[in-house]
Amino acid sequence: MVPPPMNAILKPTLATDSEAASGGSLAADAWPELAAQIGREVGGPLSAALERVIQLTTTGRIDRGGLRALRAEIERARRAGMVAQQLARYASKRLRQSHERLNLAGTLQSVLAQRSREVGSRGIQVRQSTRPIEVLVDPALLFGLLNALLDWAIECAHASIDFGVDTRSWPAHGCVLCRFTHEPRQEDALADIDAPTLDSLNWHLLRQGAAAMGLLLDREVDGNRVSLALEFPRTVNESIEGVTAIDLEDGFGTSLNSKPLAGSHVLVVAARREMRMAVRSAIADMGLLLDFVGSVDEAIGFCREALPHAIVFEAALRSERLDTLADEIRDEVPGFAFVEVAEEGEAFEVSGFNGQNYARVGRDGLAKSLPSAIVFELSKSF
Repeated sequence: MVPPPMNAILKPTLATDSEAASGGSLAADAWPELAAQIGREVGGPLSAALERVIQLTTTGRIDRGGLRALRAEIERARRAGMVAQQLARYASKRLRQSHERLNLAGTLQSVLAQRSREVGSRGIQVRQSTRPIEVLVDPALLFGLLNALLDWAIECAHASIDFGVDTRSWPAHGCVLCRFTHEPRQEDALADIDAPTLDSLNWHLLRQGAAAMGLLLDREVDGNRVSLALEFPRTVNESIEGVTAIDLEDGFGTSLNSKPLAGSHVLVVAARREMRMAVRSAIADMGLLLDFVGSVDEAIGFCREALPHAIVFEAALRSERLDTLADEIRDEVPGFAFVEVAEEGEAFEVSGFNGQNYARVGRDGLAKSLPSAIVFELSKSF
């Protein structure tokens, strides 16, 4: 059966009741319930993980399936904790946004390409139907919002997800569209964790992110079929270019918010513990999701299942295998961010400087320069 076109999700208007229920900021009296949900989504997987650890200490044995489940439980708890931090950030209302003119379809395609391995490893097919539409948004917040949308969709979807970028007939606002069938998946049962509901923490993060950016979010559920429309009121329209230019001066500052890449995933490749600790300390305040491996071979294995958003590696591990890994990833995701940590010095060199394939930061200037290097290199892919 051929599915209806993606623009069938678009309606003449977004219903006020639906918008209030799905797209606005949480009311003050809803936060206690959300706090309880955070506790459940962190505590549930950790309790299951603890049971496995107790069994391991008792028997001294754990099979491959149990080890895989243990990792999944810890990862789910860690992700829930990161989402809770991002929700607190949105609730603080201290975000400073820098509105720039961005290709909405191109940004969505970049996010989907970045995470294609992860989505594929879950057995989910992604289909796209996009039009070249430009919007005025904060680049880092849009990047985070589209990742939150994908997180929510892949945890709830069964078999496939349809994404689209289209324009409403009136007003002529650009929209990101998403549609999928919601059913529990087998891997959720294997991990002894309840399958996420549509109102998961990722859904709340998506709601709060849309509200912080001044976007309209509409979700419809018909049985097990879910449709979502994310509407961008500041859509570039050449016939009213003067209006969009005024929008840039509507009270938002020109500087990026203090944690523009919070929730982004960075893989650190370092054989020495002191180097891993130095990198962790340098970017501890950025709200990043960090993973560490000790060799290039481990990095290759890590990237087979899912790509991070950036890779930081110590210069001692620079090799032909690392260069090959970088080439393979960049064939799939052009402009993917790599940052090399040199043994000494304070210099920060961007990728492309003097023909370099990687950005470079000196270890002596790690605390000062590494956060800027990651922000700068990741911003190239927005």
